[in-house]
Amino acid sequence: MSPDDPTTPPEPDRASGSRDAAPTSTDEPAADAAAPAPVTKTAPHTAEAIRAVPVRHYGRWVAAVLSLAVLAALVYAFSQGKINWGAVPDYFFDDRILSGLGKTMLLTVVAMVIGIVGGVILAVMRLSKNPVTSSIAWFYIWFFRGTPVLVQLMVWFNLGLVFEYINLGPVYKDYWASFMTPLLTALLGLGLNEAAYMAEICRAGLLAVDEGQTEAAHALGMSHAKTLRRVVIPQAMRVIVPPTGNEVINMLKTTSLVAAVQYPELLRAAQDIGQVSGAPVEMLFLAAAWYLILTSVLSVGQFYIERYYARGSSRALPATPWQKVRATVLAVGRPNGGMA
Repeated sequence: MSPDDPTTPPEPDRASGSRDAAPTSTDEPAADAAAPAPVTKTAPHTAEAIRAVPVRHYGRWVAAVLSLAVLAALVYAFSQGKINWGAVPDYFFDDRILSGLGKTMLLTVVAMVIGIVGGVILAVMRLSKNPVTSSIAWFYIWFFRGTPVLVQLMVWFNLGLVFEYINLGPVYKDYWASFMTPLLTALLGLGLNEAAYMAEICRAGLLAVDEGQTEAAHALGMSHAKTLRRVVIPQAMRVIVPPTGNEVINMLKTTSLVAAVQYPELLRAAQDIGQVSGAPVEMLFLAAAWYLILTSVLSVGQFYIERYYARGSSRALPATPWQKVRATVLAVGRPNGGMA
């Protein structure tokens, strides 16, 4: 049969396949089984928001109530005692009190300068490879840390029993009693004692710096003194500053001991006024109030100095008191105290 014959039936399309060309069955159940099941569209399921219920700490409330009760009891007891509280504001800004306050600050500053300078020198001597200088520094620290400050003050004041007079040749010559004034006794007793404590603080700060810093500085040709001054000490300040701030506050309170050598600082001035006015206990409370004010001011200064030296070691600097107050006020204004 010729392909051009019009009576020849067309061949089935191979692209579509022979199954497509075959007649479909009229069996209705088979067609229903082959058809896909209809898809029913439903609304998307939304998860219910979780409500976080904070844990209730009943113990905190009990502790707070008990603390307030104890505080109220103490305030009531002091208010009912035989204390003339009116004498405290009367003498709070007295000239003798303010003069003693100035002398207290002078003692604190000068004694701390002596202690810091002496502490750095003793720390370097203690870390020296020279056994003589290292032993001398160790003995100094052992002696001054092992004896009370009051005892040292009394010894300095009465050294005239050992040295009748002091002779510095053509420069100065006088009796020890005239040379060792109450001010000089206070400075020597407080400053030299503080140097022993500052020596250990400085030594800890110097040892906290990695030895590789010193080796690198020496490799660059820097001397040992220049390495300490330019490389080691600036890095050690981050460790030295916090305990030094505590020592300053402690020195401020320790100056009250120089009243034993008749130096008219704050406590001595308060005691003198108390003997004259007949209110000795009230004047002690007055002195305590001034000490609290001064230590509070020094604590704020210590915070900002520590924050300054923490810039190179902390990613986030601690918040200042004003920042904490501002954050607390803003948090109160937000719903549930949460973030905005």
